[in-house]
Amino acid sequence: MTVRTPETTGWLSAATLVATVATAGSLWFSLGLGLTPCDLCWYQRILMYPLVAVLGVATIEARPAVFRTALPLVGLGLGLSAYHSYLQATQGQCTLGGPCATVQWQSLSLGLTIPNLSLVAFVLLAVLLVGMRLRVE
Repeated sequence: MTVRTPETTGWLSAATLVATVATAGSLWFSLGLGLTPCDLCWYQRILMYPLVAVLGVATIEARPAVFRTALPLVGLGLGLSAYHSYLQATQGQCTLGGPCATVQWQSLSLGLTIPNLSLVAFVLLAVLLVGMRLRVE
């Protein structure tokens, strides 16, 4: 049986915030800075964007069972962003096409590239969802 508690809402709110910031950040890179996403970036966006709605609704309804829906998306995104970060670090570009060879944006304060930021977001989401699963259910 699923237990609805304020703790559930806290975990879900934090996960929703991470997904929202990651989505807004990716839109800022493409629309604000005019950077064209590569194929791997598009795939990561496809996995991140629905999490805003899925986790947002789960937060409002206090549904910890959402991890069954969200965790597969997060797991795929985590693997893809790790692979993307690896490619960028070792080859300096993506091999699946797109402009990664020309776009090497890096955060001045953190030293992270766009694939690294995606990896951080997916890791945070995985930690929050697994943590909620272990603590709440």
